[in-house]
Amino acid sequence: MLPEVRSVGWWDAPEPQSWGLGWHRNEGIELTYVSRGKTGFALEDRTCLLTRGDLTVTRPWQEHRVGDPEVGACRLYWLILDVGVRRPNQPWRWPRWLLMREPARRRLSELLRHDEKAVWSATEAVGIAFERLGRLVGEPFDSTTDARLALLVNELLVELLRMLEARESSLDRSLSTSRHCVEVFLDQLPEQLDQPWTLERMAEECGLRRSQFAAYCRELTNASPHAYLRRSRLALARRLLRERPDLNVTEVAYACGFSSSQYFATVFRADAGVPPSLYRGASGRAA
Repeated sequence: MLPEVRSVGWWDAPEPQSWGLGWHRNEGIELTYVSRGKTGFALEDRTCLLTRGDLTVTRPWQEHRVGDPEVGACRLYWLILDVGVRRPNQPWRWPRWLLMREPARRRLSELLRHDEKAVWSATEAVGIAFERLGRLVGEPFDSTTDARLALLVNELLVELLRMLEARESSLDRSLSTSRHCVEVFLDQLPEQLDQPWTLERMAEECGLRRSQFAAYCRELTNASPHAYLRRSRLALARRLLRERPDLNVTEVAYACGFSSSQYFATVFRADAGVPPSLYRGASGRAA
């Protein structure tokens, strides 16, 4: 109905569950609200217990999970809204149906971009807005549902802005810089090492020129992009050789993003001093 609304809904778990939402990122900013009970929540290296009245805010580049690792007994509402960003340094584009005037939109973007605090104690008005969204989701859809959905999301965002302005902390302008964007990309790179990365493609992922990306990479890692990528791939290869005996050397090479097993063997031997097969055998004997 509204393309920018990626997902909206709620669950009601009357008792602790045998499932949880594992580590993930969203194509949009995600807001969740706990109206009853409690459940575990983790964002990157931070963990906490969400209780009644807690609000979470996560951006598209922030890995998080709900559950510890299973969901607790709780009622939880959520909204995932696509604001046109995937990287910290991109400008936010709010939906055209958002009724706030441009100054208010800019202010909401500023508060959400420059303060990456994940968990807030929600105001009563924010909680009511979530509960009204939940009631709408539970009703049969009709010709007015899209308009009502737009109005309720507007209400929630207005109350979110009022809450953030009332509690504004010291904003961190560095969170929307190109340097922070490269930092986030490099933190996530170990999850995507099987991709055919080039300097140009890595720079494109961050919306930067190759020279800019290379300079930030060297500043953050003390290595060139190529050297950092090779270092990360070799670290993954060592781990897979130790922990995945079901994978042969060629499969390890491709899983780590090397173009061939021969090239992998050459690079690995230059780094570790032994071929991959002997490294695996030595690791096994040490275990």
